[in-house]
Amino acid sequence: MTQSHATPNTNSPETAVETPAAARAALVDTLRERRAPYVQIRHDIHAHPELGFAETRTSTLVAQKLAEWGYEVTTGVGGTGVVGRIRRGTGERAIGLRADMDALPIQENTGLPYASTVAQTMHACGHDGHTATLLAAAHYLATDAAFDGTLNVIFQPAEEGLGGASRMIADGLFERFPCDQVFALHNAPGLPVGHFAVRHGCMLASSDTATITVTGRGAHGAMPQLGCDPIVASASIVMALQSIVARNVEPTRAAVVTVGAIHAGKAGNVIPESATLQLSVRALDSETRDLLESRIRSIAQTQAQSYGATATVEYQAISRPLVNERKATDLAIEAMESLVGQAGLTMMPDAVMGSEDFSWMTEKLPGCYVLLGNGVGSFGGCSVHNPGYDFNDDALPYGAAWFVALVERYLRLD
Repeated sequence: MTQSHATPNTNSPETAVETPAAARAALVDTLRERRAPYVQIRHDIHAHPELGFAETRTSTLVAQKLAEWGYEVTTGVGGTGVVGRIRRGTGERAIGLRADMDALPIQENTGLPYASTVAQTMHACGHDGHTATLLAAAHYLATDAAFDGTLNVIFQPAEEGLGGASRMIADGLFERFPCDQVFALHNAPGLPVGHFAVRHGCMLASSDTATITVTGRGAHGAMPQLGCDPIVASASIVMALQSIVARNVEPTRAAVVTVGAIHAGKAGNVIPESATLQLSVRALDSETRDLLESRIRSIAQTQAQSYGATATVEYQAISRPLVNERKATDLAIEAMESLVGQAGLTMMPDAVMGSEDFSWMTEKLPGCYVLLGNGVGSFGGCSVHNPGYDFNDDALPYGAAWFVALVERYLRLD
């Protein structure tokens, strides 16, 4: 999950008709009994992490496994992406299951026997676990499941802010591998293993970055009248930006405008030529997102002008609001309840302001993104994007079973 993550509220489960406990446990138990090779794969990927668009070793491993299990494998989709496809029967339905593969530029300090062997690179968000989980499901679906239609398993590069999903889409992902619906999961520290969390509608926020460059005129600090101070103009811009959420965004809508970095000057007695501000911008709907961009551009330029300076704004879309489509979410919930029952499912009352590259896929197709419990306490509850984080292998059978249950329901033989 890109940039930030929050544990969902686990106190609002939605009622549902219970599947008998024995039937619910069967698929999870089967995948738990078979998990050893996928845990080994997960540890291997964890020990050899690769950053976005450099996942050559990981994608090669994924492609080899899929080919062994009978998938039609396509590599190099959107750079280092891999897609495996299996067609069964005569059914026209098609489903897509997605996992991300990239690591983060963080130095690991877990001390695990399979800890990262690459300096300043680690799987601090659990993408190694997501990849192994989808591989476990893909193997079971290829050898043990009965379905009628087309299954596409999508292994995406560069989820962490580099646009891997949009790169795959631009490379013809859904034209080359048509899907009616697409699904993904993400581990959730703080949510117990064996539990899922989801919601209808917007699940995660959009994420954009803005870089504002304020240009003035340099001068000696003792003669400020000869210059045009970009730092003073930048300070005014920072303060004015605070009014966007408070006074421009409808109060019932969520939005975030954060100025996370300011760079200007090198000496206390010199007025610099320019200053740079870096922003993180988030919203839960496209209308609010567009409003934020418009107001940021306007404020930067007009505030700078009022001080005799100029401002340029570079705006980059990292992800869209991630919206869980109702029918796809109903299917996701049905699959989860078939595995863990009502007690293991949390219906999240609110969206999370974190973001996810999978949103580019749900913008194109109906889909659903769910959270998979990674555990509580000092191990499972350690937040993602943390040097002490690790994916919980006990969660793998639940995630794999959910992927399998989705396919068996959507591509059912009848």
